[in-house]
Amino acid sequence: MRFLGNARGAGGDAGPTVVPPRRRLADADLTGRDRAVRGALLAAALVPTLMLLFLAAEMIREAIPAFVYSGTNFFTGQIFTFGNLYITKETVHHGVLAPHGASYGALPFIFGTLASSLIALLIAVPAAVGAVLALTERVPAGLQSSLSIFLELLAGIPSVVYGFWGILVFGPLLAKHVFPILTELGSVIPIFRGGVGGGEGLLTASLILAVMIIPIIAATTRELIRTVPILAKEGALALGMTQYETAKVVTIPYVRRGILAAAILGWARALGETMAVLMISGNLLNGFPVNIYSPFSTLAATIVAMLDSALTDATGMAIHALAAIGVVLLVITVATNLIGRLVIRRVSGGAVLPVGRGI
Repeated sequence: MRFLGNARGAGGDAGPTVVPPRRRLADADLTGRDRAVRGALLAAALVPTLMLLFLAAEMIREAIPAFVYSGTNFFTGQIFTFGNLYITKETVHHGVLAPHGASYGALPFIFGTLASSLIALLIAVPAAVGAVLALTERVPAGLQSSLSIFLELLAGIPSVVYGFWGILVFGPLLAKHVFPILTELGSVIPIFRGGVGGGEGLLTASLILAVMIIPIIAATTRELIRTVPILAKEGALALGMTQYETAKVVTIPYVRRGILAAAILGWARALGETMAVLMISGNLLNGFPVNIYSPFSTLAATIVAMLDSALTDATGMAIHALAAIGVVLLVITVATNLIGRLVIRRVSGGAVLPVGRGI
């Protein structure tokens, strides 16, 4: 029972007003239509979870033969080849049959995935935070929504368009005008040494990825900045701080954990990007990039690039190997997404902030 206050009865005595507690409707109180609606809603809520579990289970089932055949070499080996698919000679390893000469070492792809996504993250986070601060702190309120459209457009452009633009325009432009300047830093920073190539490589792909994940980071960061108490910012300005100093001392420290969560979500998006990276990476299979301009490959791009050849493997081991790559990618992306959302939930006190692709 809850007591809301005093009420005067017929005899003039004051007494507490008793409000009966709320109760959930029992099944007996529900009509047939209510039960049907409740069942439909429950089924709809379970569909995404069941689909994810089914997807993960099928991927793992397909990947097990490749993991058994390769063992730890799958994670440490540097040679990934389906072997000779055009002769009948085959190899049995750990009880698993594969074409002669097959080797499934995915370490270069794991390295390429992590390297390109982390470089993209280092570029995208400052750019996204700077863009959001400019929109929320410097731009008049009437123009904020109009200028935000440009960030939204970045999120809506298909990745294949990014890749096409990158391979035809952006990559050659960087190779001709920007990379030669960066090589001058090679005496100080070793990764900038060496030939720049034609523009297809690690740095170009990372820059494309950075542009693609900026809207994700910016969307969450903008909502976080709106939670900064206005009195805190006004107090800093009253003490004589400039708007830049206020952002540095008050705004950014207040939302720094949320920015970290937004960065993790952007990283998860970059990890799984396929078409743009496939088109601009140079698709190096067996080896590591020798410098930041060199070709490389990622887990997702390798699956797409080698799928046609894998389908011609009579033993089916090539498909199992690609499925194993998919499992590794799935584990990495799901883990980063979960970590990012948990951090956001903690920072926002349980409220789920928007984490979509645009603002």
